[in-house]
Amino acid sequence: MSKFIVQVNGPAYGSTASYRAIQFCHAAIAAGHQIIRVFFYQDGVLNSNTLNCPASDEHDIHKMWQDLSNKHQIQLTNCVSAALRRGVLSPQDATENGKPQWNSSAEFTMGGLGELVIGIEKADRFISF
Repeated sequence: MSKFIVQVNGPAYGSTASYRAIQFCHAAIAAGHQIIRVFFYQDGVLNSNTLNCPASDEHDIHKMWQDLSNKHQIQLTNCVSAALRRGVLSPQDATENGKPQWNSSAEFTMGGLGELVIGIEKADRFISF
């Protein structure tokens, strides 16, 4: 059994990176491996936007990440700098920046590259999508 940290650089839509990352996580877990954290970087932070509204016949990538996190207790961490630049805010970020609302769901926490480095230290393997 290996421990993985997964980095997602692609947005929820417009690229297959995020969908492939979710499929990888499911396959790794089914094979007995552990995903200790998924770190969203660059446009990957757009996966945490709770206002994504895909058509009913499309995959709801945001909900798929939420379900994965809740079912397997996987930490979903947004790079806070990348998120703020792309208008993805947690309740705390909204308050600190004087914004009237936020759009990141509770399963996604804000963090920095320190969380990525700590995750890499704890993991056996690092994979990026």
